[in-house]
Amino acid sequence: MANQFTNDAVMKALGTVIEPELHKDLVTLNMVRDLEIKGDAVNFTVMLTTPACPLKHVMERDARGALKKIGVENVSIKWSSNVPTDNRIIGQISLPVKNTLAIGSGKGGVGKSTVSVNVAVALAQAGASVGLLDADIYGPNANIMLGALRMPPPKGQMMVPATAHGVKLMSMGFLVKPDQPLIWRGPMLHSAIRQFLTEVEWGELDYLIVDLPPGTGDAPLSVSQAVPLSGSVIVTLPQEVSQADARRGAMMFKQMEVPLLGVVENMSYLAMPDGSQMDLFGRGGGKKLAAELGVPFIGEVPIDAQVRIGGDNGVPILVSHPDSAAAKAFRAIAEDIAAKISLQTLSRKDNLISVEMIA
Repeated sequence: MANQFTNDAVMKALGTVIEPELHKDLVTLNMVRDLEIKGDAVNFTVMLTTPACPLKHVMERDARGALKKIGVENVSIKWSSNVPTDNRIIGQISLPVKNTLAIGSGKGGVGKSTVSVNVAVALAQAGASVGLLDADIYGPNANIMLGALRMPPPKGQMMVPATAHGVKLMSMGFLVKPDQPLIWRGPMLHSAIRQFLTEVEWGELDYLIVDLPPGTGDAPLSVSQAVPLSGSVIVTLPQEVSQADARRGAMMFKQMEVPLLGVVENMSYLAMPDGSQMDLFGRGGGKKLAAELGVPFIGEVPIDAQVRIGGDNGVPILVSHPDSAAAKAFRAIAEDIAAKISLQTLSRKDNLISVEMIA
């Protein structure tokens, strides 16, 4: 039986499928690769801008629907990804990183490091190459949360980051005793952060996540001066006091001309056995703050003892309880952030969004 489908017909059908974040069709974006037609079967690969794409299922549904309209029932779709590079980073302190993301809070105690660690793990689980820089020089704890207590031996003059749960990690926690205070002035802190960027064998990374310390002081300024930040995220709790400090953190990013991708609300509610939710710290503060700042509300994370237990034991909840509500929330937040970084990076390239530019 002769082929009833041609490449042109298939590509024309796929040209009606819109990428939900980039708002252009898959063909225009050069996302359809390796098209093959065998009898009544159509096989192709969709090249995503991030392996953590949150709307992959939408594109698959729409692609199958578009092909069904021209009579194609037997469809096989493979998925691949090529994370776009923020070209501003190229040539900056010889860092082989495609995108950098700062996660801040404006104050301590809101779970900023917990969000940083779990977002990093979620992106790694999705298939991205991820590094986590614990820039909280005075109070490092990302190494504890990831269960990485020591670094590998150095390679020549370069430090080698630890790897845990698929994430490369550098933290001052590897270099000082647990009870040793660091009484440093700004220049010493700036030097340490720059060393963590320039004297660490990070390898090629899709994302380098920078877990900033609380406040709006030297550390965020040092990071932004050392390497262009592709974007930033603010973490807050629901209550008004936390929002006030988070607002200052957001204004800090604005003054440093770092794109603010959105707001994450941690410890949003406690799920009760009867299915109800207890609002221990109020309700809706994160959404309110995002609206005031004019940025997206990325998501909320419920209170779960396993988040704390996982942080203490070095096994993040995405690993220990991957199907829990908190783990699902962290995964959705990571996917949303990854999509926003891709959109931000591609939009910056001469205002022309095309996956062909990163192929």
